[in-house]
Amino acid sequence: MERISDENNPNLTKPTNFQGCRKFGQEIKHNRRALSVINHNLVGAKAYPCVVNKRGLSQRNECIENKQLDPVHRPITRKFAAQISSTSQRHCPEETKKLKPSVPSSNEFGDCIFIDVEENKTSLDQPVPMFLEETEVASEVEMEDIIIEEPIVDIDGCDRKNPFAVVEYVEDLHAYYKNMEKFSCVSPNYMDQQSDVNEKMRAILIDWLIEVHDKFDLMGETLFLTVNLIDRFLSQQTVMRKKLQLVGLVAMLLACKYEEVSVPVVGDLILISDKAYSRKEVLEMERLMLNTLQFNMSFPTPYVFMKRFLKAAQSDKKLELLSFFLIELALVEYEMLKFQPSLLAAAAIYTAQCSLNGYKQWSKTCEWHSSYTEDQLLECSRLMVGFHEKAATGKLTGVHRKYCTSKFGYTAKCEAAKFLLQTQQQP
Repeated sequence: MERISDENNPNLTKPTNFQGCRKFGQEIKHNRRALSVINHNLVGAKAYPCVVNKRGLSQRNECIENKQLDPVHRPITRKFAAQISSTSQRHCPEETKKLKPSVPSSNEFGDCIFIDVEENKTSLDQPVPMFLEETEVASEVEMEDIIIEEPIVDIDGCDRKNPFAVVEYVEDLHAYYKNMEKFSCVSPNYMDQQSDVNEKMRAILIDWLIEVHDKFDLMGETLFLTVNLIDRFLSQQTVMRKKLQLVGLVAMLLACKYEEVSVPVVGDLILISDKAYSRKEVLEMERLMLNTLQFNMSFPTPYVFMKRFLKAAQSDKKLELLSFFLIELALVEYEMLKFQPSLLAAAAIYTAQCSLNGYKQWSKTCEWHSSYTEDQLLECSRLMVGFHEKAATGKLTGVHRKYCTSKFGYTAKCEAAKFLLQTQQQP
């Protein structure tokens, strides 16, 4: 009796009732003969697999003994093993949480065989393959990028029913302006070929013309085209100092004829110059300038880019006025000729946003429509901040006086974005 019970489960204790053991031993011998017959009759002489691992049974027996479900020790048959497995799962929920449920499989006889619980547990303890971990990490990074990434706003969607907005052609128009602006630029060193005129005289002329433009209440396009005509003419024609103011007046006259509906007459320009020139001199200079420029008046100026980029920035009136204040300060400075018109416009809007908000701001929509990143605008923006700081104290204060009026919302009183000067330029 002791030998039979030890073979099935060495952890079982010896029974004290010898009569009950004798009768129970007969049942054990009968069951063992049935198991031996099954093992001998297996196809291909395959050994019948172990029903339950001994370590797993010891844990289950401990759980059964604690619950006092089966005080009588029995041999482990297939039916009894299934019963033990089901009762252990019902009465030991903590163990079932830790161990993976057994997966049934079938042998040649169609009988259900319980897979070793310990083997499944060891498989759970194995580390996750590297490619699975990388996939999970990559998916998390991609999700973060999707959430953080700023969308590009459709700035033309609200104007599809406005025929003056020409939504169907606006992208093509600005692509054309972008390609043509390099032909409207002049050499930043063209003053070297002028013998009697220098960059300071040019600055005085343009600062005065900005006040004239405001007094005549002309359109914004007229001022920017006037400056463009002056620089293109001076880069190709040498001019005496006493004729420089005449060049400015004629350039404004031509710009008015090109942009304005109501054009100032020649007599008004003569009066504004304190009658320094005659009508004949004005007409002769007009003829000379048109022939020198070959009647080409259609180059894009910073104004066309300003309107587009302000729309991309979803600007209000305050941002618009401050942006034009900064770019008009840049028109006066000769050193700003090294920047293309589109870059000047983008830098003015970027500097205005920094001044109003107190921090750097350049959205993905602005970057998309301007084709300039924040790093590309920093050099030009720093120069504009310097002009902004000196606008009220310098020798040329025409732009500052203009934007100190209620007509322009006292924009010149806005503080400059000095923190842009403290940032080192990135390579």
